[in-house]
Amino acid sequence: MTASSTRRATALRSRIAAVGAVAVAGTLVLTGCGDQTKNSNSNPTGSSSAASAPLAAKLPASIRQAGVVKVGSDIAYAPVEFKDASGKTAGLDPDLADAMGKQLGVKFEFENGTFDALLTGIRSKRYDIAMSAMTDNKSRQNGVDPDTGKKVGEGVDFVDYLTAGVSIYTRKGDTGGIATWSDLCGKKLAVERGTVSEDLAKTETKKCTGGKKITIEAFDDDQQAQTRLRSGGADAASSDFPVAAYAVKTSGGGKDFQLVGDQVEAAPYGIAVSKENTQLRDALQAAVNALIKSGEYQKILTKWGAEDGASKESVINGGK
Repeated sequence: MTASSTRRATALRSRIAAVGAVAVAGTLVLTGCGDQTKNSNSNPTGSSSAASAPLAAKLPASIRQAGVVKVGSDIAYAPVEFKDASGKTAGLDPDLADAMGKQLGVKFEFENGTFDALLTGIRSKRYDIAMSAMTDNKSRQNGVDPDTGKKVGEGVDFVDYLTAGVSIYTRKGDTGGIATWSDLCGKKLAVERGTVSEDLAKTETKKCTGGKKITIEAFDDDQQAQTRLRSGGADAASSDFPVAAYAVKTSGGGKDFQLVGDQVEAAPYGIAVSKENTQLRDALQAAVNALIKSGEYQKILTKWGAEDGASKESVINGGK
């Protein structure tokens, strides 16, 4: 989930058709973000043993011995991470984590949590990493509140692995004249708390004239924002493009929503790691780059309709 920073708006080609081709059959079984139940990734038995894993020696000894990387994630953000019809954690991030686990000889164990509390979970050592469609930006790297500019934590390092922008969507056939962020003045917008959608709305409403401000309704997870829009309680919603496109294609069999305007704020997704844990950070980067080199990375992105955001190489702290 992207977070705010000053970047050039970027319009990218729609991937609705590709996302739809891999829509999960049946109704998704979604968990509330406050649910802290642990869940393994989509293929928990797929990780190789440390003995046969090519990059196992790069991991910190404590994690190598435990055989598990504890992952904090908001598992209600399809198609990046979500619960499938059988209740298992599925999506782009879990698939990448599973493939990384085979390189490193460990399992990646996903634990559900609210998005805006994931970095706190790293600081408290509840999680080893956060992998949750999280945008790498300077505010998060430096532990600074983007609204106030004040220091709120130590910050984290990011292992970048994908690029994604932000989109607006409305009820199908009911755009209300909304095509850009400036068109939201005088409208109600549903977003997930702590994401760039909320931050962009806060920035945009300051530009509104004639007393027409954006009414921002922020929720704990994206599913709640979608429900608000679907029920008519908001004029539009906003989320990362892969998530918005997936919602447009799958909600109500494609009859509930439609995308409006272009993608903006293209930025890297990153795996968040404590700044103290540089060995784990570097091991994760090596695993991502191994997947890119082997072609497995491209296969996973294509499966989830995210190939337009593919990276040629994983970098550390590439966000602005």
